[in-house]
Amino acid sequence: MGMTDRIRAELESHPVVLFMKGTPQHPMCGFSDRAAQALEACGLPYHTINVLADPEIRAYLPRYTNWPTFPQFFLAGELIGGCDIVVELHQQGELQGMVADALKAA
Repeated sequence: MGMTDRIRAELESHPVVLFMKGTPQHPMCGFSDRAAQALEACGLPYHTINVLADPEIRAYLPRYTNWPTFPQFFLAGELIGGCDIVVELHQQGELQGMVADALKAA
């Protein structure tokens, strides 16, 4: 399976995905930590992929999405953005509804 297929399979299998450095319990960068904290505050399930544990995804995902940095947050297979966007959506009170809608649609 090629990298594009692997990424698509993850996105198709999980309606809410955060590609991050580390894990929510052990984030390896501040941006990933803040994005995971915003998602945790929603109280809804989400899937994470530790790009530090998978160097192929870490190298390929920025080319796939045309988004150069991590974390990368996806809803229903669509790239929403990185840390700043996730935090802003949370602060505006929109993130929980967006995550809930993606989970319902799955």
